[in-house]
Amino acid sequence: MSASGTFGYGAELERFFDPGTLGAIVGKSITLEPRAGNAPPRMIETAAGMINSIGLQNPGIDRFLDELLPRMARYGPPVIVNVAGKSTEEFVELASRLDGAPGAAALELNLSCPNVKEGGLSFSADPRSCAATVAAVRRATRLPIFAKLTPNVSDVAAVARAAESAGADGLSLINTLLAMAVDWRRRTGLVTTLTGGLSGPAIKPIALRMVWEVARAVRIPVIGIGGIATAEDVLEFMVAGARAVQIGTATFVDPAAIPKAIAGLDRLLDAERIARVEDVVGTLRCG
Repeated sequence: MSASGTFGYGAELERFFDPGTLGAIVGKSITLEPRAGNAPPRMIETAAGMINSIGLQNPGIDRFLDELLPRMARYGPPVIVNVAGKSTEEFVELASRLDGAPGAAALELNLSCPNVKEGGLSFSADPRSCAATVAAVRRATRLPIFAKLTPNVSDVAAVARAAESAGADGLSLINTLLAMAVDWRRRTGLVTTLTGGLSGPAIKPIALRMVWEVARAVRIPVIGIGGIATAEDVLEFMVAGARAVQIGTATFVDPAAIPKAIAGLDRLLDAERIARVEDVVGTLRCG
């Protein structure tokens, strides 16, 4: 899958590859009202990835339903709509608006954005707040729900179990890690908000560990995210327990990273004489 925030709504990457080759399409977060996002500078490259503080810039639910969702649906793969709210009530309203919307196959609840002032991490910072929001959304929609969790917690498995008990159909993890970069000469931050979300190869070992922990703690599917760039990365996450993955930051380096990873999976599985990718899921040996 594409990772939310890195794929736009598909049109941006059409000239690099056919979005129809994806397993599913996850677009940029949608909120009730249009958002301009944070003031620039709001992205900075790091030694092994990047920090972003975009601030959920998006056109709002009305324009998304009228213009963007129909276009995304024409690509072919299921469209998983990533939604973000400042309150549980806003998540519920978004879910209600999307319930039955032509082209919407599922919802990904952005419970874990580290670079917005309102809401942001609060929805998945502890099991109770996560469960309350997921349960409210569950009552508002018939669509499958994937809860996107933050890594910025002490016990991600506890939050994952809470989301599962509240009715989540799957879990997406991890979102970006809260981070910062500074210019010591000017004594300023390199993004306007000072802190932002770290993504890319630097977070892959952390993401792998959290996917492994959560996959052992829940019975619902886990979607792995974090530093995935190649077919080798994909299979590492699947061995750790992920049933699907999202690729994001790698597309800033190579816009064709996703189709290259898909093609690479066939070669690697054939070389190991593995008939189905499902056969490697959760096969990590412990001890």
